[in-house]
Amino acid sequence: MTASGMVAALHLPPLPTIGEIIKLFRLRANKQLSQNFLLDLKLADKIVRQAGNLKDAHVCEVGPGPGGITRSILNANVAQLLLVEKDTRFIPGLQMLSEAAPGKVCIVHGDVLTYRMNRAFPEHLRKMWQDDPPNIHIIGNLPFSVSTPLIIKWLENVSNRDGPFIYGRTQMTLTFQKEVGERLIASTGSKQRSRLSIMSQHLCTVQNCFVIPGHAFIPKPKVDVAVVRFTPLVEPKILQPFKLVEKVVRSVFHFRRKFCWRGVGILFPEADRLKKTEQMMQTADVDPTLRPTQLTMLHFKGLCDAYRKMCDEDSSLFAYNYRDELKEKMRSKRDRHLKQLEEEDEL
Repeated sequence: MTASGMVAALHLPPLPTIGEIIKLFRLRANKQLSQNFLLDLKLADKIVRQAGNLKDAHVCEVGPGPGGITRSILNANVAQLLLVEKDTRFIPGLQMLSEAAPGKVCIVHGDVLTYRMNRAFPEHLRKMWQDDPPNIHIIGNLPFSVSTPLIIKWLENVSNRDGPFIYGRTQMTLTFQKEVGERLIASTGSKQRSRLSIMSQHLCTVQNCFVIPGHAFIPKPKVDVAVVRFTPLVEPKILQPFKLVEKVVRSVFHFRRKFCWRGVGILFPEADRLKKTEQMMQTADVDPTLRPTQLTMLHFKGLCDAYRKMCDEDSSLFAYNYRDELKEKMRSKRDRHLKQLEEEDEL
């Protein structure tokens, strides 16, 4: 028998289809959790192929649900598969898969947003950051409600080199709403250019692999789904702390249809906003009349470096929050109005 024939012999034994699993355990997609089931195993196989060669790899699947992608991962002949599932209804079906692949599957009932992945894989898999990525992969058909906060969390982990990235430049293959996928890969000047574009691309190589039509899922979502692959860069394009970069980028895109100086301005208290904004734009050498979507990664690097310098000179600056000042201003205005009404009543 050929080597390929030996690998084929290791495939999962006959199992109920995903549709049968759903009926057997009376599973229904939870709208509040934005759940959608992928029943087409060919599409599941295609998602898994985007992760590359998974033979002998250690994989974490996020939100496996009824286990469609799980089967494809196991059929790729992985060494170990960690399943992190929040919904208890799916656990019995996943246990069935675990029994069909003895010793290969570990099921964790928990929320991936709080699950500590820095201990999820064996220590011997660790690699130096500058080396090739470790033989570790994160794969997931993410619920729409959790996809954006989760990728921001993991991007911060990439920046800090902790969480699942304590093992090195761990690669991720994840699904998002098509619109979110377009934002993640958007280039300078495109309408989809956003905070997500900068935060992801300054830390990772981001590839939009393919789009799955919404009708492939049950229940059918109102949008199509993008499969996106992330590979952390050896060196980020902006060498500043994650929180600082996120604050600058979020502020710039706060007024995405205005000139970029408007967003930069809300980094500073109103009392000296114009002066500080002009200082930061000049230090960063950025044209204040550019729109946020027109700014290149080099522009954002200049803005972040300039803001960091200003924060070093004024230790209270980074803690400033535009929304807090705005709320206080509105509260004071309301209080003055109420006082005026009380005075009029006394007359």
